[in-house]
Amino acid sequence: MLIIGNGRMITRNPEAPFLEDGAVAMDGSTIMKVGTTKEIKEAYPDAEYIDAKGGVIMPAFINAHEHIYSAFARGLSINGYDPHGFLEILDGMWWTIDRNLTLEETRLSAMATYIDSIKNGITTTFDHHASFGHIRDSLFKIEEAAKETGVRSCLCYEISDRDGMDKAREAVMENAAFIKHALADDSDMIAGMMGMHAQFTISDETMALAAANKPAEVGYHIHVAEGIEDLHDCLKKYGKRIVDRLMDCNILGPKTLLGHCIYVNPHEMELIKETDTMVVHNPESNMGNACGCPPTMEIVHRGILTGLGTDGYTHDMTESYKVANVLHKHHLCDPNAAWGEVPQMLFEGNAKIANRYFKKPLGVLKEGAAADVIVTDYIPLTPMNAGNVNSHILFGMTGRSVTTTVGNGKVLMKDRILTNIDEEKVMADCRQAAKELAERINSR
Repeated sequence: MLIIGNGRMITRNPEAPFLEDGAVAMDGSTIMKVGTTKEIKEAYPDAEYIDAKGGVIMPAFINAHEHIYSAFARGLSINGYDPHGFLEILDGMWWTIDRNLTLEETRLSAMATYIDSIKNGITTTFDHHASFGHIRDSLFKIEEAAKETGVRSCLCYEISDRDGMDKAREAVMENAAFIKHALADDSDMIAGMMGMHAQFTISDETMALAAANKPAEVGYHIHVAEGIEDLHDCLKKYGKRIVDRLMDCNILGPKTLLGHCIYVNPHEMELIKETDTMVVHNPESNMGNACGCPPTMEIVHRGILTGLGTDGYTHDMTESYKVANVLHKHHLCDPNAAWGEVPQMLFEGNAKIANRYFKKPLGVLKEGAAADVIVTDYIPLTPMNAGNVNSHILFGMTGRSVTTTVGNGKVLMKDRILTNIDEEKVMADCRQAAKELAERINSR
């Protein structure tokens, strides 16, 4: 038994959304009881106790779109890289990195990403992987890191024809093998999807191969209309818009996650809504790649299940919250935009997305939910209550406000110290691997 108490508690449970002096009791991987610190300590007098010291206790974060393979890009300078558009960014930076990754570098990229995620209070991640230099077993290497660090993960490999049909087929088979493995796993900590890069790098033949090897229990994870080039390609090659092509290929559906959706029109949104397909918004990446601002507010208003991701740009969900908040206000020239929509995406949408792949309720502190809990050192300057907790998070917290992270009932970080990982050793290995990767890329 574990209790975290003596904190202002945000539960995300509408029946009891906020407790001034709250506590949560966990037994194994499950939350047993939520209440006042006095109630919980009296109910479980022998439980281990973590004192939140007046900080904020809340559900751990979920990242709905991550790119582990980008971990070693930080500070990387590639000889001759001078992009003048989104396609040049993809080929010059990201595809160059993924073509050069070894299996061990993929594992270490995952370790680095998961460590940073834990430090920022993330315990569930949907990753979209690419390593075209070493495809086979790459998802299993990421799973090794997920198990070692304790982060719940839904993984997929990015199918693409960009490096030839042999590698496209190998990518399909890597997804199929991992999905089969994940479906047989009963830990509720690992899941698989059929990953796809984007329609403009996937032929009808590869689409059909992916469909033939995808179990009915899972969907697809694909980038959609991230750049205008993707839309132009689809119109030119197929005479239809992207979501129409995905509809015709039977890719849409309640288990499918569409990343970005920048260049989609109302007709496409209607298809997404009618098929109950999920969408994930990645504001920093869209801005950083100069791809444009997606119509995310309209997508949310139409009732489409929409989440928030980082796209590997950061591992801090509060950072993406802040950026999304100002992006849509600025883009729409409306100071009232995004106040409700973005926290809905982060705190409700991400949990609903995750629970289409994981059984135990996530993103909420209530009896029977997953024991995924974080503590932050944020002590509010102004009154805090159920009606203004999101504003306190938006303006008062960052990811590094997190002091303690509990994932699936295990204390992964306490007082900002990782408890089950030799962080110094792992990060030393990561730094060496990143150096070797950079040298290998620039020697070619």
